[in-house]
Amino acid sequence: MQLIVSVGLILAVVLWGVISPASLGSVFDTLLAVITRDFGWLYLWVVLGLVIMALVLALTRYGDLKLGGEDEEPEFSLMSWFAMLFAAGMGIGLVFWGVAEPISHYGSPPPGIAPQTPEAANAAMRYSFFHWGLHPWAVYSVVALAIAFFQFRRGGSALVSTAVESLPWGFAKGLGPVVNVLAVIATAFGVAASLGMGALQINSGLAALAGLPVNPAWQVGIIVVTTVLFVVSSVSGVGRGIKWLSNTNLVLAALLALTVFVLGPTVAIIDTFTTTLGSYVSEFVRMSLRTTPFRDSGWVGGWTIFYWAWWVSWSPFVGLFIARVSRGRSIREFVLGTVLAPTLAGFLWFSVFGGTALTLEVMRGLPLAEAVSADVSTALFAMFDALPLGALMSVVATVLVIVFFVTSGDSATLVLSMMSTGGNENPPARVKIIWGALISGIAISLLLAGGLKAVQTATIVFAVPFAMVIVLMAVALWRGVRDDWREEARRERALRRRMREMVEPPKP
Repeated sequence: MQLIVSVGLILAVVLWGVISPASLGSVFDTLLAVITRDFGWLYLWVVLGLVIMALVLALTRYGDLKLGGEDEEPEFSLMSWFAMLFAAGMGIGLVFWGVAEPISHYGSPPPGIAPQTPEAANAAMRYSFFHWGLHPWAVYSVVALAIAFFQFRRGGSALVSTAVESLPWGFAKGLGPVVNVLAVIATAFGVAASLGMGALQINSGLAALAGLPVNPAWQVGIIVVTTVLFVVSSVSGVGRGIKWLSNTNLVLAALLALTVFVLGPTVAIIDTFTTTLGSYVSEFVRMSLRTTPFRDSGWVGGWTIFYWAWWVSWSPFVGLFIARVSRGRSIREFVLGTVLAPTLAGFLWFSVFGGTALTLEVMRGLPLAEAVSADVSTALFAMFDALPLGALMSVVATVLVIVFFVTSGDSATLVLSMMSTGGNENPPARVKIIWGALISGIAISLLLAGGLKAVQTATIVFAVPFAMVIVLMAVALWRGVRDDWREEARRERALRRRMREMVEPPKP
């Protein structure tokens, strides 16, 4: 029944976007205005709370608890585990926004900062760190940890609803079907948003390399071809296609970043990382809770609120996938691996690509801001044109986007299939094929309904209800971790007492 409801709702939106894209775009725009105006604060508080919770779990006694039996070992090596969670979590977004976001902020900075100034450049890097740092990974981590905890320690199903249903309140017991439907819809539209952006950037890369036209027809064709690839990869299973592609992703991304670091303004990149890290730490709380109540500005809604909604919409997919590959790890290892490590990787990525782009724009007069203003998906390739081996790096970047596209798609297909088959970790191939087709259909309909703007709008709209689901999951996780730690502590005290009784002679 849940599968029928989810597929029916998604199919209705897809058909709406294909038949009447202008109507779909208009309705989404209206909903977007209401959400960013009235519920933006909700996203800010919820996501900051998840950051605090993740760090508390990792840095306190609760971090010793293991996701599974005490003698269980992780299924995947540390490198493969990190590669899979990074590729599923935000790989395609980093490639798309690594240059585009800092340059966008430089031209249109947060309210109160003059555009195209050194202050704007510093703010551009600080907010890029902020949008891709601790906050998104904390959302993923808490959702994934809640799923993994109740699945591997309590024997529950691999479903988002399992954590919510563990709560002792009467209303929570009946929320399971609703939660699973919301998770499927949020996942489908969140993943489609990334696939839509990936198609735009692949199209721009092929245009830069081969002179192909940039238009919706080519973007639809790219989505269709890559859909076939990621469905084939998903059908092959986690241990083969997804793992191999994720490892390939990590190597390609590292090589590309290293090449830009060496051939680009190396010292400026190091200075950018150092300065931005300091300002990120010092401005952390202010950025986390920033709204603009006394300004008529859409900057926070268009950037921060969109990103927080994007991470929320991706969280059931990424959470289920990370949980699927994380059995046998301690909570501390899990949080460090899913929050701190990828945050540092993201900081390095933006320092290399964003720092290089801003140096070329500010110090050498390269008109990257004009390229971003004309078509945000061309930013990366415009930067490569100004560097040695630019053509080769454009080829590698295009391949990287394609591979990230495939890894995101096959991971999402697996997770959606798991959610729609009652938590089956090895769902049938036909179910994966159905979901692959639906994801690509959403991406195509959103692109036809208004391109990148429609993709972003749909993400924010469908993430609102799931934000409240995440709050319930966090409460359930905290209660579960607290209770299990108390039980383990009680057993340890009892064991120590028995050991003392065995060693100490009885008193006369």
